[in-house]
Amino acid sequence: MAAPTLTLKPGTAWTDAWQRCAAVAPEAFQDDRVLNLWAARWHADGRALPATSPVDQSPIAGPPRLDTTAARHAVRASLDQHRAWRHIPLPERRARVAATLDALAEHRELLALLLVWEIGKPWRLAQADVDRAIDGVRWYVEGVEPMLDGRSPLAGPVSNIASWNYPMSVLVHAMLVQALAGNAVIAKAPTDGGVACLTLACALAAREGVPLTLVSGSGGELSEALVRSPEIGCVSFVGGRDTGARIATAVADLGKRHILEQEGLNTWGVWNYTDFAALTAVIPKLFDYGKQRCTAYPRFVVQRESFADFLAAYLPAVRSIRTGHPLAVEHPDDPLPTLDFGPLINAAKAKELADQVAEAIDRGAVPLHRGTLADGRFLPGQDTSAYLPPVTLLGPPPSSPLHHAEPFGPVDTIVLVDTEAELLAAMNASGGALVATLSTDDPATFRRLAPQIRAFKTGHNKPRSRGDRDELFGGFGASWRGAFVGGELLVRAVTEGPAGERLPGNFPDHQLNA
Repeated sequence: MAAPTLTLKPGTAWTDAWQRCAAVAPEAFQDDRVLNLWAARWHADGRALPATSPVDQSPIAGPPRLDTTAARHAVRASLDQHRAWRHIPLPERRARVAATLDALAEHRELLALLLVWEIGKPWRLAQADVDRAIDGVRWYVEGVEPMLDGRSPLAGPVSNIASWNYPMSVLVHAMLVQALAGNAVIAKAPTDGGVACLTLACALAAREGVPLTLVSGSGGELSEALVRSPEIGCVSFVGGRDTGARIATAVADLGKRHILEQEGLNTWGVWNYTDFAALTAVIPKLFDYGKQRCTAYPRFVVQRESFADFLAAYLPAVRSIRTGHPLAVEHPDDPLPTLDFGPLINAAKAKELADQVAEAIDRGAVPLHRGTLADGRFLPGQDTSAYLPPVTLLGPPPSSPLHHAEPFGPVDTIVLVDTEAELLAAMNASGGALVATLSTDDPATFRRLAPQIRAFKTGHNKPRSRGDRDELFGGFGASWRGAFVGGELLVRAVTEGPAGERLPGNFPDHQLNA
């Protein structure tokens, strides 16, 4: 039977989304470009770069990149806002942030649609990203008063530099909590995607008088202003280890408060385990958003004698993964498709990963599964260059980046081990991770081995996540530098406490768990 011919669901085109943005926030969306927000006004400054959607390579709005001089002006203006905002009583700050959340909820579907076009999130996951931001900040609005008892805002604004994969539930969430705690907030829009979604969210917040600054530009050019400026009270970064290491060096030299969440190779170990039916059920969920998540699990470390059972559980699950155009439907009134993932962030990333897979196989890795785009849901003639089907490799060679680094895409690698020592060494290959899981039937074995796994959170037979609301989050080793966050710790990280306070986190002079 021939596959049905798909069409773009009416009302979901990029032009539809753009027109809706221009109607909702005309002050921030001008003609075919977004504006920068600083000094409480929208500015048509910066050089707007062309951009394409990862969904189908069609043109979308690009970031209006500022130069260093303009970024310094924005930072100084944010300090002026900070000095005023820090004296606004908490009840008024709560009311303004709560009003922002109401506005975000009103435009939830538009924000999600922007995420689909800008970063390729399937509809279900795009909506979840928006919802987690709103619900998470509401938790702080309702319970922040005791968290702020005896604490005061920082001396200067918080500067945020974040990756593109979670514009709402990570970046906007953090920005609004930082503002709730009494700080003015600066954010650099990610270069790879999400600028329109962030622009709309910031426009809604700015209308309520929340002191946000949103600027675009290259990290190298804006780093001097957004990281090293003496006006900055704290630097919050989410991204890769190379950039994070450079920022860590800068903030350490300056003695500046910092929160640096960096990548790590999150691993799933299998040792003396028999409940493989449960593993089959969870494998598809691990491919959400094509594993473009800081808490994705791209590495399985499997006891050799259990490998046959593992494969019998794993392969049917990975073959069920659904990918394709997030907005393609068979009939105009059909709901949007439920997909595990759509495109990667861009065609260059898809090619880079495909090349790494090919090179690993040339050097001895065994391809256990190679998906095909022929099974995906695509529009007729659609550009699919940013899409990569799931791939699973056994035994990536030590010379391959897939052996020791996070691929940030739908590529799983499997390493076989024979002893507990080998298991732990393979699970700790990247020198620290955000999450890990150990599947084992024996609780005593888990209690004995889990503390030796270099991950901030280790699940027993189930995945761990970044968490929401009161769940703490951090990382071990090179996966995290600076203050831990989550729950009360996020507020503590962006406020001043008693003299001599040592925050939980990984700092140059101390490491302290919560």
